[in-house]
Amino acid sequence: MTGEEVSGPAGPKVLRLLYFVGAGVICTVAINKWRDYERKTLIQQKKQLKTNAVAVESQTSPDSAVAAVHKALK
Repeated sequence: MTGEEVSGPAGPKVLRLLYFVGAGVICTVAINKWRDYERKTLIQQKKQLKTNAVAVESQTSPDSAVAAVHKALK
């Protein structure tokens, strides 16, 4: 035996090829879905950080400090 398959009907070989191609397609789809999920999560985190930074900036800006002092004096 030289390690080659004995030639027989082509059906099982074609079926294995289709299984292999199908598994590749399924894996590619799953990888793309995972990348989209990760990308959306990162975008959402960046938006959340940006809104938090704006909120902190507005609380610590000189205008808000002056407004707080005026409010306290009234």
